[in-house]
Amino acid sequence: MTSNPRPASRRAVLAAGGAVLTALTLGLSACAQEDALAKQAKAGDNKNYIAGDGSVTEFAAADRKSAIAVNGTLFNGTTVTPQDFQGKVTVLNFWFAACAPCRVEAPILEELHQEFKDQGVQFFGVNLRDEKATAEAFDKTFNLTYPSFDDKDGGVLLAVSGIVPPGAVPTTLVLDKQGRVASRVLGEIQKGTLKALITAAVAE
Repeated sequence: MTSNPRPASRRAVLAAGGAVLTALTLGLSACAQEDALAKQAKAGDNKNYIAGDGSVTEFAAADRKSAIAVNGTLFNGTTVTPQDFQGKVTVLNFWFAACAPCRVEAPILEELHQEFKDQGVQFFGVNLRDEKATAEAFDKTFNLTYPSFDDKDGGVLLAVSGIVPPGAVPTTLVLDKQGRVASRVLGEIQKGTLKALITAAVAE
């Protein structure tokens, strides 16, 4: 960890109809684009589709703000309070079902959930727009076993205001054992990167 947050940007380029499109800059992502583009990406042809840049920011322990105050309800009806984030490393992934990068990274998140759950790491999805049936269908499709917040009212998103831009989906946060944001990935995650961020938080 460094003494100050250090964003390390990675830009991906995708061929689309013979043209090469450059990834969006920090704070924007594929799913901030029109739904039509997301549908095209979901279809697998990547036509007119621009991927998020996957920018990573790590926050040294001395630079972290106070614990985030998340109060919300999971799709299974369970209420989650700030106390549930104390003493455990937590991964929060902001998503919705029509988001193409969210579909790509879902199996990776589940793999890491299985890998780290015995180390006391908890995973939560934060769904920003889907109805329960849609969210549950997504979970079933990708065999996700960790729960998601029903955050259509934006309560969880508000709790991380200033850390997660409103239009930046997917975004993934790793919280330390005090419930503070230790690291952030804007855009689609890479397994090795997120694994390293979680490992670092567990080791603290």
